[in-house]
Amino acid sequence: MRIGVLTSSRADYGIYLPLLKAIMNAPNIDLGVIVFGTHLFKKHGHTVDHIVQDGFPIAKTIDTTLKGDSPVDIAESYALTAQQFAQYWSEEGSTYDVVLALGDRYEMAAAVAASIPFGLKIAHVHGGETTLGAIDNIYRHSISLASCVHFVSAEPFVLRLKQLLDTPDALVFNVGSLSLENIEQIELLDKKTFFERWGIDLNQPTILVTVHPETVDYQNNQEYSAVTSEALNTLAEEYQVVITLPNADTMGNLYRNRFVETSNTHSNVFAVENFGTQSYFTCMKHAQVLLGNTSSGIIEAASFNKYVINLGDRQKGRLCGDNVIHVPFDKQRIMEATKKLKGKYWNGGNPYHQAQPSRIILDILRTHLEKR
Repeated sequence: MRIGVLTSSRADYGIYLPLLKAIMNAPNIDLGVIVFGTHLFKKHGHTVDHIVQDGFPIAKTIDTTLKGDSPVDIAESYALTAQQFAQYWSEEGSTYDVVLALGDRYEMAAAVAASIPFGLKIAHVHGGETTLGAIDNIYRHSISLASCVHFVSAEPFVLRLKQLLDTPDALVFNVGSLSLENIEQIELLDKKTFFERWGIDLNQPTILVTVHPETVDYQNNQEYSAVTSEALNTLAEEYQVVITLPNADTMGNLYRNRFVETSNTHSNVFAVENFGTQSYFTCMKHAQVLLGNTSSGIIEAASFNKYVINLGDRQKGRLCGDNVIHVPFDKQRIMEATKKLKGKYWNGGNPYHQAQPSRIILDILRTHLEKR
């Protein structure tokens, strides 16, 4: 059986890791990792190097260079990605029994859209979810509609996805979140090693920040990025602030530039391009609170007993635990939430957790898609 895995960014690669390891260790399976998107950008850390270092076989790298972050740039990048993948699928698509696609990025949607005329079997991970403040919501559903098997991260998404697909007998399986399996498998760094690697002292009271643009009402990002920077400047008076820089989204450079400027202004504010999964989880473990609008705050934070201040509407509609506090892009509300959560830890479990999702996914792929 030959399984292809589409990965377009550091984010989906980090989630895939347990499944990639399971596929690599399984007998009679040939893995081919198809690398594109920001993995190949120096600006975003050239994270294809991590895939090589981790020892996974790269079947193809596809350059879908993004010129900028305007709506026109995003649309043109989508078109270029689809064009490049049309050529690849015409040459190699028939060699795959199934191709895995994860999440909701526009690059991922373009790669999957190009596969439709070739009749490839796509398996979608993390379908059925809702993020009303991001255009990714549309891309996620489009990937689901093009897929023949679906691995969702929580039970409510099974019914929602079957309704979307309008197919009561669709192959939809609740397997939990792959990223939580990472927490069980990856040995985290101690504080000393983390400091030696990043120059960040996690003995200091720390806020971990990840903020991406809102891509539905993208015109508001000028205001939202300014409010976030103002809040971080004030928080830096009391906390060490660690910022992971945003994805390649519409107006992402606006946030990126403000965050870099903030880190250059304060000695205790750090802007990090790419932690990698091990260091990111290490920082999350030792942070006092998370601030931002990223899926890791919604999904992984509860497993580290962390409260999360979720900003704005990017994740609106997503299943959340009670550890997630929803706050608008308003400096005063951000400061009030941070003060309220100071010194508090979450002990209420994680709605996305299930045991061994990678093993379950692999068993289902073999049962339903392996050629007999």
